[in-house]
Amino acid sequence: MEDRPKLKVPLSVGDKVLESVGWLALIGFWVLVVFHYRQLTDEIPIHFNAAGDADRFGGKGNIFSLPIVATVLFLGLSILNQYPHVFNYPTEMKEGDALRQYTNATRLIRFLKLALVLIFGLIVFQTIQNVLSHTDGLGAWFLPATLSLIFLPILFYIIKSIKKK
Repeated sequence: MEDRPKLKVPLSVGDKVLESVGWLALIGFWVLVVFHYRQLTDEIPIHFNAAGDADRFGGKGNIFSLPIVATVLFLGLSILNQYPHVFNYPTEMKEGDALRQYTNATRLIRFLKLALVLIFGLIVFQTIQNVLSHTDGLGAWFLPATLSLIFLPILFYIIKSIKKK
């Protein structure tokens, strides 16, 4: 890894909004789980296949696993986002290009944090809906939506990162 400058990346209004929405989504995720916990049956779906059908069941305490994982990932990515000079970049860092690259990379991480919380939150929401007999499975839309939420921003970032100023 080349010597990269250690810069503090200023947050734009959009960055602050994205960060705030991510935190609110994470808090909302926990509220959803705690609020519905008592309504759950003793056995809930804990795994879904690619078609979105429940294929494994477990105790209702498992409903807390996704919020815990989401929180650990969210906090870990938040800490990592403070050190953009250690990230891998798709191009060599040019003189004076560090701030632009760091800004793009930290923005991508913010978006991915929000996407992860939304994806995990949707899984838990659909699990609750399954238990309450309001729906069956995750739905055929879930896998394409999840893959799009993760890979389209990454693709966008790579293209933006490679482009010249």
